[in-house]
Amino acid sequence: MMEKLLDIKDLCVFIDNKIERKEIIKNLNLCVNTGEINAIMGPNGSGKSSLAYVVMGHPSYIIKNGDIFFLGKNIKNLSPDKIAKMGIFLAFQDPCEIQGSTVFSILKELYVSKSKKLVTISTFSEILFKNMDILGLAHDFAARDLNSGFSGGEKKKFEILQMLVLQPKFVILDEIDSGLDVDALKVVATGILEAKKENPDMGILIITHYQRILKYINPDFVHIMQDGQIIKSGDFSLVDEIELHGYNQYLDGEKKDA
Repeated sequence: MMEKLLDIKDLCVFIDNKIERKEIIKNLNLCVNTGEINAIMGPNGSGKSSLAYVVMGHPSYIIKNGDIFFLGKNIKNLSPDKIAKMGIFLAFQDPCEIQGSTVFSILKELYVSKSKKLVTISTFSEILFKNMDILGLAHDFAARDLNSGFSGGEKKKFEILQMLVLQPKFVILDEIDSGLDVDALKVVATGILEAKKENPDMGILIITHYQRILKYINPDFVHIMQDGQIIKSGDFSLVDEIELHGYNQYLDGEKKDA
């Protein structure tokens, strides 16, 4: 039976850093149930990626009003590490490099932390290599320093590799399709669907500007975000509308004429 996984209610958020202080999310409501794939689309600067960072507890974002519930618990005041331990995973647009820590060592440590049980090197190697094969990654990729010298496609594939190995309860994919060619996009989409197949209750939120990855993923619900608000929600037919007419059709008259 489906239950509410992520439930955002009347969320208002300011960004507060050295550059600016302004409201970036305005009375936003969003619910993702277990097993659902939702997509948020919208033009640049609409607040899509900011929403992902707010859910993960980024300290530069100040929640003025509203709540964020995950499996019934309000997480809006939790630190990012506690949110991650609850089972929420964010795939970053541009993940940082970590010299001296290999893909294998990082993923093994995260796997042990999540499963709360020791695992031998040989056993974890089997788990890791099986999932690397899904993404077409050579096994020597595991010995490389994390994101060090990775191509754009390799960085995206590593984010999906984490998703496959760790099997989180809820995944936010922040522009996972940006900069990918057609072949890499198909591989990334295959990895996402394989993770979902292994864990049918996993909830997924895909944040994107474009329609192409959604053609492979086929989300249950699509939401259009503009100026910090979700202005329209619907099924996959919204993707086709955007492809035909763009985002301008959803703007109010004043903005269209500007």
